[in-house]
Amino acid sequence: MLDDRVVRVKVKGDYACFTRPDLKVERMTYPCMTPSAARGILDSILWKPEFQWYVRKIIVLKPVRFATIKRNEINTKQGQRPIVIEEKRAQRNSVVLRDVAYIIEASIYQKQVSDRNKPEKYIGRKGVDADNDGMFIRRVKKGQCWRRPYLGVREFSTEFMGLDGTEQPINETIPIGSMLFDIFYKDGKPEPLFFHDVKIDKGILNCEGSENDRMMQSSHIRPPIDSETSALIYEFNQREETEEAI
Repeated sequence: MLDDRVVRVKVKGDYACFTRPDLKVERMTYPCMTPSAARGILDSILWKPEFQWYVRKIIVLKPVRFATIKRNEINTKQGQRPIVIEEKRAQRNSVVLRDVAYIIEASIYQKQVSDRNKPEKYIGRKGVDADNDGMFIRRVKKGQCWRRPYLGVREFSTEFMGLDGTEQPINETIPIGSMLFDIFYKDGKPEPLFFHDVKIDKGILNCEGSENDRMMQSSHIRPPIDSETSALIYEFNQREETEEAI
């Protein structure tokens, strides 16, 4: 069930790179954040196995500006044997974005809702000041996260914060064409999911569509409910919720 409440978080950084998968060897960024990158940032702030993030809109706050940099990468994939960086290092040019800022608008989707994990537990109750309610809002205010969120690649870390009311989207329309929406998992096997004829319309990338609905059915591999791993996750969640309530 998709909840109709919308949470908003502002993210910004000096650089960003949302890599186009249709270009090989050297990286070329999309002109704005992808839905999968937005979901990754939200998961970094608050992740629970009970729900998924449904990204509704990505609002571009600063003009799209590109820069070319050279980065150290490796020319092989990680396998069972360790990689010796000095032997596999490769310098590649990357076309990245600079001085970026976005607003992510999202809701939560739950396949099953119970009295113990209602949506308001995570994003606040309707008609109530959200600053004092909801785990996600509290974590944004305190700057708390599971892991440091980043803008496409790990070295481009991002700051996240609440809105101050002065934010305005850019007044530009930028055609993108085809964009990677996310990675869809079917029986544990990854499959890229694209959406087409995409554009930034007056600073807003609308992510609501059939692709988003399909992503809510993605079957990520999860440990059995009676496994030791699930028990540890449950214990950690209980401890975190107790600390949130203090």
